[in-house]
Amino acid sequence: MKKWVREGAVGAGLAIVILAFLSGFDFSFILLPVSMLLLGGLILNGRGGLSPRFNVNAVGNSENSSIPKVTFDDIGGQEVAKREFLEALAFLKESERTSRLGIRPLKGVLLTGPPGTGKTLMAKAAANYTGSVFLAASGSEFVQMYAGVGANRVRQLFKQARSMAEREGKSSAIIFIDEIDVLGAKRGKNVSHMEYDQTLNELLTQIDGIRSEHSVRVLVVGATNRKDLLDPALLRPGRFDRIVQVDLPDKAGRLRILEIHSVNKPLAPEVDLELTAAETTGFSGSHLESLLNEAAISALRDGRERISQTDISEAIEKVMLGEKSNRSIQAEERERVAYHEVGHAIISEHVRPGSVASITITPRNQALGYIRQNPQDDQYLYTKDQLLDSIKVCVAGAVSEELIFGQRSTGAAGDIEQATDLAKRMVFAGLSHLGIVSTELPAGELHDAIVQIIREQEQNVKDFLTNKIELMKSAAKHLLAEESLTGEAFRTMIETCGLSVQISS
Repeated sequence: MKKWVREGAVGAGLAIVILAFLSGFDFSFILLPVSMLLLGGLILNGRGGLSPRFNVNAVGNSENSSIPKVTFDDIGGQEVAKREFLEALAFLKESERTSRLGIRPLKGVLLTGPPGTGKTLMAKAAANYTGSVFLAASGSEFVQMYAGVGANRVRQLFKQARSMAEREGKSSAIIFIDEIDVLGAKRGKNVSHMEYDQTLNELLTQIDGIRSEHSVRVLVVGATNRKDLLDPALLRPGRFDRIVQVDLPDKAGRLRILEIHSVNKPLAPEVDLELTAAETTGFSGSHLESLLNEAAISALRDGRERISQTDISEAIEKVMLGEKSNRSIQAEERERVAYHEVGHAIISEHVRPGSVASITITPRNQALGYIRQNPQDDQYLYTKDQLLDSIKVCVAGAVSEELIFGQRSTGAAGDIEQATDLAKRMVFAGLSHLGIVSTELPAGELHDAIVQIIREQEQNVKDFLTNKIELMKSAAKHLLAEESLTGEAFRTMIETCGLSVQISS
């Protein structure tokens, strides 16, 4: 009955307005106030197209959770980060025990590290581990062009966390803010838009307002891969009390991640996940998950029931360089690519014997050709000679082109960029002729030092390759005919030509 009354009243009101308009009634004096009221309502309530309603993802242990249940056992390759994070969660899970020991509850934990290493996954696992109410939001959701919207959303988020916990009878809540560098960037950077600073100020205030005696304990978990952008006030103790570094996994970590993601995938008996872990240095957890997924797709495409080692090897190259390209390459370009890759391979094999796994001139999305190297142990420290050897490998392709064709091509642009990064690393590590330098080294001096390092290695490589023209021609001829050359076959060519293993420094 009430529904009919409401609809009848709305209809009668519209009829009166239309009749008044047709009778010549002047509405202009009320249009401006009504418009201002409607606009203010849209902004404050977050309705309509001007400012979308702010909704956070409420995730706990409920069956209707929009985010999958994840446990810390599902996260591989981050044992140190998990252990440090679990310690921070102890005050939520074991509040009575921590209070007896006089431990001050942590207010915030920052997960920082490269993309794809499992920061968001760890935040999801925290909700299941502690049995807390879990609210997730992205940093970009807080900042808009309207003054006060971001700060209001921060208040709304904290209020909603406490309300949900009380409603569900839980004593703790976790607020997860992904890409927090958008929300928590250093103040004063956006001089024309103080909304950013106001939003950050409100976040700082809300974190400071979390009292240990409050009936609902709230932990703020932030995730970013740009910790350097965050405001120092956000990182001080008492706000983000603990900064957990979520790094790229080492070999053992990569093996654990591969084991986790291969549980539901039928692998052929010859598949060696340990070898795959060794070949994927620098891969993140998301890269490894994508690798096994691509390997499974390759098996499906060929109509096989099991994933082979060949599928995995192909997937490694696909994740690194993209899909094979069907682009048509001119004969002259193809020949240039062959000599370019042979140059890389010769120098790689001589600075690290046995390093070349294969050479190919099959084009992919991100490369016209490439060499794949055999795995080596993860390395975190590099000597001056090792960095110089790496620079030699980088410039060898361009030098090879110059020796055979008389000039270089744009195909070496990526190699030169990599060589420049290595030379810059040498300079700031005190391994150049400049010795120990400040990070504020003038750009001109830095440029001159980088150029000198690279030119010296180019000359060393040129002197070496000048005496290896026959090997280059033989390997390039094979590549042009077969498109690929195995490392074993390439090393046989080297022995046939009687090459030495050393290059002058």
